[in-house]
Amino acid sequence: MITLDSIYRASFALKDVIRRTDLIYAPQINLGSEIYLKPENLQYTGSFKLRGACYKIACLTEEEKKKGVIACSAGNHAQGVALGATKNGIDSLICLPDGAPISKVEATKRYGANVCLVPGVYDDAYQKALQLKDEKGYTFIHPFDDECVIAGQGTIGLELLNQLPDVEAVVVPVGGGGLISGIAYAMKSLKPEVKIYGVQAKGAPSMFRSIEKSKRECLSSVSTIADGIAVKEPGEHTFEICSKYLDGIVTVTEDEICAAILALMEQHKLIAEGAGAVSVAAAMFNKVPVAGKKTICVVSGGNIDVTILSRVISRGLAMSGRTYNVTIDLHDRPGELKGVAEIIANLGGNIISVLHERNNNTDNVNACFLRLVMETRNAEHIELIRGALLKANYSIID
Repeated sequence: MITLDSIYRASFALKDVIRRTDLIYAPQINLGSEIYLKPENLQYTGSFKLRGACYKIACLTEEEKKKGVIACSAGNHAQGVALGATKNGIDSLICLPDGAPISKVEATKRYGANVCLVPGVYDDAYQKALQLKDEKGYTFIHPFDDECVIAGQGTIGLELLNQLPDVEAVVVPVGGGGLISGIAYAMKSLKPEVKIYGVQAKGAPSMFRSIEKSKRECLSSVSTIADGIAVKEPGEHTFEICSKYLDGIVTVTEDEICAAILALMEQHKLIAEGAGAVSVAAAMFNKVPVAGKKTICVVSGGNIDVTILSRVISRGLAMSGRTYNVTIDLHDRPGELKGVAEIIANLGGNIISVLHERNNNTDNVNACFLRLVMETRNAEHIELIRGALLKANYSIID
């Protein structure tokens, strides 16, 4: 089993391999808490996964290294294994789900690995990796359910206690559970009173369900923008550690994840992927009890697919009350559009899109729909504009 000594050994082994990411004070994430960010998105390869992968490779025997290594991943573990293997002159083969972001696939290749794309999600890639391991004799490096990998991720826990000794709560993304297992074990061993909270995407709540039912649960499917934590079933070791050391586990929605990604970009100039931002989303939307506490949110990775970034920003703007889409049932007569625009302009809204469409499905020949998209300040600003339109007797459809 994992020990505190193994985490200290991992820290020593990795001191010249990883970047010791500094804490960033984030006062606007949750005004009722003292929030700090642990930006592992700035780690080499853009993710914390480098820690566990490289320490596992350091623990291999010479015979295991000669066989070459194989791993499965949604992308981040793949890059960590690829880089670690290449640095040690070891051949590597990575099985990735065919839906993995192209940026992660190409990065894995650039780090020197051979790539096998597998139809499905992470768990399908896992089964393929096990099959190839048996067929070809590769040494398998598990992305989370391995004691050396967990110990490598646990080095983050040691850093957090050194960087903020009086930390009261830590919020951590959870997929298979390797990251939070290492952090929770390290921090609870050294400071038992610290609270450790896990966060999963609502579309992939495998650890959440497992802890809720006190046994490992395998989901039939997962669907989330947070591809890095889209895992159907937690590991045996990780489930055991999480069951023992976690103070709670919650889920966040896709819109909340998008809002967190946007907040990190705007407030701290940090690019986080969906999996990396779930911890921030949980703090932003009060999903975890951190009010009044010195809290660290681990931003676990930044390898977001840039092709979806514009959609993420749009969803984040809407969730944060920064944009407002409204449809008004309007009389098609002179001055109606001007009246709506004046109300919005006088209240500081900025109309960025207008669609004026006649409604032929009613008895009112002069009926039309006015669809507007406007820039707003926040949810309160939206309610102010909405209230003014209703007060002026405009009929809002949605």
